[in-house]
Amino acid sequence: MNRAATVLLTALAPVSWGTTYAVTTEFLPADRPLFTSLVRALPAGLLLLALVRVLPHGAWWGRATALGVLNIGAFFPLLFLAAYRMPGGMAAVVGSAGPLFVIGFSALLLGQRPAARTLLTGVVAAFGVSLVVLKATGGLDAIGLSAAVASTASMSAGLVLAKRWGSPEGAGPLALAGWQLTLGGLLVAPLALLVEGAPPALDAAAVGGYLYLALAGTAVAYWLWFRGIGRLSTTQVTFLAPLSPLTAAVVGWAVLGEALTALQLTGMALAFGATVAGQLGPRRTATAATAPTTATAPTALTAAPKPAPPAFAAAVTATTPATTPASAVSAVRPEGPPQAPGKVVARRGAAVEG
Repeated sequence: MNRAATVLLTALAPVSWGTTYAVTTEFLPADRPLFTSLVRALPAGLLLLALVRVLPHGAWWGRATALGVLNIGAFFPLLFLAAYRMPGGMAAVVGSAGPLFVIGFSALLLGQRPAARTLLTGVVAAFGVSLVVLKATGGLDAIGLSAAVASTASMSAGLVLAKRWGSPEGAGPLALAGWQLTLGGLLVAPLALLVEGAPPALDAAAVGGYLYLALAGTAVAYWLWFRGIGRLSTTQVTFLAPLSPLTAAVVGWAVLGEALTALQLTGMALAFGATVAGQLGPRRTATAATAPTTATAPTALTAAPKPAPPAFAAAVTATTPATTPASAVSAVRPEGPPQAPGKVVARRGAAVEG
């Protein structure tokens, strides 16, 4: 599948999440963010686990728990708290500040220095958010706004860690989504019982709303999201996040009759532009970005080297990873007598890091 198709499928996840706010305010019981989080996460997680029948092992129990807390256990309650206390478009649009959080977490956890173009795109997205939120016609709720910002930070940290850890052998996006939804749902369950008490009575509209959120908005959406994390760069994935607030704002205007000012529309246009710009970056992996090429190596080293003795060639082959380009090895191969294998590897590593 080409990159454009992968981007479009991954984009369906934040689009579906953008409908969460309208469903929450129109169909679900009022003031039940923890119960709503539980019903959305745990059934979807158990369904995915039943389909894949794969459990975490070793270090992945801790990793899956951490991701479950960030992406589900903390994110869902904060998200619904914001949805209950603020208009849908206003609450959701804060999520388009996610790229700036991801840039910061990527520098902290992955050691990635943001490109100037990426940072500028993130600033544009944040500026669009400020136009929508700070110039909204209604008053802002401090708790709701704080919850929206915290949920964005939690989801952004989970995205960066998911990219850093990848996935264990034999576990695909369905398994990763199932682990996190189940563990996050189990974390929310006792909190929902202690804070909100017994489950509320549900009418047909509420049951339909919960089914939609659990299946389309959670099980399918998170499968597509983690599938995209595995196939796209962190920048591409995070700049899809503004699609959620844009969808929420459009639904709020078209279905719920929420008013949008000209300045808010300008902010939405900027956020959407940042989403598009975030998908146009160079197609590079971390290895390709840091590996030296013959174009950047000194001329004396890129000249045709003397044939190496068989023993030296075998040593280089045995100590060079399969993913290292041949040009990277030749770029650090010295003229004259062969060196010990350990020294060859050390010089090659220094060239890659430089």
